[in-house]
Formats: sequence, C-alpha cells, structure tokens
Amino acid sequence: MTYDYIIAGAGAAGCILANRLSASGKHTVLLLEAGGKDSSLWFKIPVGFAKMYYNPTFNWMYYSQPQKQLNNREIYAPRGKVQGGSGSINAMIFVRGQAHDFDDWAANGNEGWGFKDVLPYFRKLENHPLGDSEYHGGSGPISITPMKGQTHPICDVFLKGCDELGYPHSDDFNGPTFEGSGIYDVNTRKGQRCSSSFAHLHPALSRPNLTVELHALVDRVIFDEAQQRATGISVTQNGVVRTFTANKEVILCAGAVDTPKILQLSGVGDQALLAKHAIPLVKHLPAVGQNLQDHLCASYYYKANIPTLNDQLSSLFGQFKLGLKYLLTRKGALAMSVNQAGGFFRGNEAQAYPNLQLYFNPLSYQIPKNNKASLKPEPYSGFLLCFNPCRPTSRGAIEIASKNPRDAALIDPN
Repeated sequence: MTYDYIIAGAGAAGCILANRLSASGKHTVLLLEAGGKDSSLWFKIPVGFAKMYYNPTFNWMYYSQPQKQLNNREIYAPRGKVQGGSGSINAMIFVRGQAHDFDDWAANGNEGWGFKDVLPYFRKLENHPLGDSEYHGGSGPISITPMKGQTHPICDVFLKGCDELGYPHSDDFNGPTFEGSGIYDVNTRKGQRCSSSFAHLHPALSRPNLTVELHALVDRVIFDEAQQRATGISVTQNGVVRTFTANKEVILCAGAVDTPKILQLSGVGDQALLAKHAIPLVKHLPAVGQNLQDHLCASYYYKANIPTLNDQLSSLFGQFKLGLKYLLTRKGALAMSVNQAGGFFRGNEAQAYPNLQLYFNPLSYQIPKNNKASLKPEPYSGFLLCFNPCRPTSRGAIEIASKNPRDAALIDPN
C-alpha cells in the first residue's frame, strides 16, 4: 500500500506529526506502532503509572549493558510499547528545560533553537489554567495542571527543609525562575493523563486520510539504491511481513533507542558494525547511535516519622478512600504524579547554573520481581528523594545486537 507520509513510532512525536500532517486532508498518512492501543483505563488515571512501569505488555523494559562504573549493574531503561509511547507510561511531569540549554544550542550554530525561538512553540503547545502569558499558553492541546496546593503534606516538610538550608524557591519551573525547590506541574486534563496520543492522535483518528497500524514492528526502511532515498518501510505485523511505500517521506519517530536501531538494521550506520551483522551497507554514517546522553537517576529511600502515601496505599480501606475521592472529584493522590515536589539546584557554588534535578516522592515502593506489573508501597511510612544530573558529561552509544529486529538494541550510556 502507498501513502504520502509514513511515520514509524506512535510516541510523543509520532502522534503529533500524524495529527499535523493529516490535518489539511491533502495527504495520506500512515502511523506505525509496535505496541497496542492505549485503551485501558490505567492509561487515563495518573496513578496507572504504577501499573505500567514494569508491565512488559506496554513497556519494552529495556536494560543497559553492564556498567563498569556501577559495579557492572544493568540499569533499567523503560520505554513505552503502546500508542502514545513513553508518554503513555511516564509520571507526567511537565518541565521544558533551562533557557540556557536552548541558548547553548543556538550559540553552537543551531539557528532558531534559542530559548526565545522555541518559547512560542511551548506556549502554543500548552493549555495552562492561568491562560496566555509571557511564559504560558492558554489554548493548546496539552493541558497542564499545577499540583500546588494538592500534594501530600510531607511535601511541605521537604520545601521547608530546603528553605532552612538556604536554597531558593521557584513558584513555576516553566516560568521566569527556574532554580530552586517547588511543586511540579503535570500534563493532565480534569484528573486524567493528557498524553500526545490523547491530545493529538485520538481527535484525528476519524480522518479518512490517516491510517494507524498497531502491533507492527519495523524490520527496516526500504531505500532506492540508485538515489539512496527512503521509499518505504517493511514491518512484521502479527507474524505477517508487510511492505508500505511512501510518496513523500519516511519519518522515524521511534525514540532515542529504537530510531538508531532501525537505521542500523536498514544499512545506515557504521560500516564495521553493519558488516559484523551481515547487513548490506546503504550509507556509512558512523555517528548513528553515537553520542548517547542520559541522566543517571539515583533514588534514596527513607523511613518517615510522620504518615506518607505508603500509609494510605498499603491498606484496602485507604485505597478505597482515595479511589472514591478520585471518582467523585477527579482530585487527590490518584489524580497526580507520584513525583510531586523537587526542584533544580547547584551541586556547588562553582556551578553557573543548576546542574541537579531532584524529585521528592511522598511514597516509597518496592521494585517488582519477575516482571510483575505493579509497584508496591513499602510496609512503613516512607518517601523517596531522587537525584538526576541535568547535563551529564557521559557519552554512550546505541548498537544493534543482531540483524533480528526482535532483539533489543544494546544500550550503553557509559
């Protein structure tokens, strides 16, 4: 079958592109997704994050290669395997990034990527309850909900501790003051997850010029050998190999892990790597899969001497009360992210900008064994404090493990 545009990956970017490219009605668009529909109620309820974070049905559940610097541990790297991609299974925190990150891109020759250049698009993206302002938009497709005033009381203790230690405070991480402690915003609408799938793709599904094929794992991109131009894509769907042709473009939106994997499987990448796996070379591009940058998250578990979310979620009666409140009001703990407070801080005085992000979680949970789907609260009052470097200096790589598309890529964040 032939389409004008073929998009591989129905994640955060793919859903938006499918909507925008099909909006005029002039072009036929095919959106391919290796996972299934985001039709389960758990995708809509924010607390459903706990059901999806270790669920192999909707999560690729990748792991890194053993890391020498971390005593050869393999680090969990969750990726969404469902319509909406990782935006359907994540914790929904809405943070854009620091202004100087974008300005650095522009300063390094990427014209049009400075903060003043991208801010109008961020504003266009969001539907903020405060409406249009210098830093926010009031009519975009992605709804933003500030959690301020709704978080668990122990979050106030965290903020007070930050104040006592002399750290600054931020009322809005997406506003004029980025640095400091505060309460995060989440991308939810009326107490439900507002992913790219729900906000962009679902409203476009009735268009006759948009086709979505689920459970379609990309085998390779098809190239015109004479022109080295992408002309189509081959997938395996429910055990059947299918080929689709593109009149205009093949667009890869499979994320930081699977986009370079697809390119390498298709013969685009380092010549030596492709030869190792007996893949015919289309284009020698040794940078494909290189320069991987990722944030190492270190979570610290603490016991608390006051009640936390553990106490509510560890009993059936507590779960019933939270569930009833959510059903009646679309508010409460089930309507929010598990990551509620936190902020951006400088690790020392020598740092020109905040170089650490913290998540304060009023819940501490057990990591499930044997790929069980749900996170389980610890059997005591507890909380988490998670540290992330904002701009890691490590550089790693993504490489195919074999020529079989069903084999996960080798992820080495180094």
